[in-house]
Amino acid sequence: MDAQDRPEATAPGRGWSQRWVELITAGLILAFALLLIRDSLRLGTGWAEDGPQSGYFPFRIGLGLALCSGWLLLQQLRRWSTTTQRFVESGPLRDVAAVFLPTVAYAAVIPWLGIYVPSALLIAWFMRRQGGYGWGRVLPVSVGVALLAFLLFERWFVQPLPKGPLEHWLGF
Repeated sequence: MDAQDRPEATAPGRGWSQRWVELITAGLILAFALLLIRDSLRLGTGWAEDGPQSGYFPFRIGLGLALCSGWLLLQQLRRWSTTTQRFVESGPLRDVAAVFLPTVAYAAVIPWLGIYVPSALLIAWFMRRQGGYGWGRVLPVSVGVALLAFLLFERWFVQPLPKGPLEHWLGF
């Protein structure tokens, strides 16, 4: 069943409004630009005897970002009452979250568990949850891919990746 065939995806008034997404995005870009400008001013934005100071180019990039995001904010506020479009409906948003949230959790645990165990767990999660595969396929594939990555990076490329307690316990 496609996302558009689901009743919750077509229900009126559910999902994120485009006006709020555009307003929040422009606000975040403006905040980043102001931070960039402030730090560039600390470094110096002028021209020294030996060339541009450290903040010269970042300052100009920050100004450009601030102007563009300010313009987007003003445009969105000006047409606030006429923008009723949905940015994303709740059904497709749930589909994106089903991939995004496990990926964030994966990245968050790498400093403590290393990269190989979380990689096997992430592959297993996606195979079971999204693919609907049974454990007979999930275990060999998830463990096999993590083991192959270990051999490829640690042995063949001699490029160590973050390791966790399991790898240390095994002597690596």
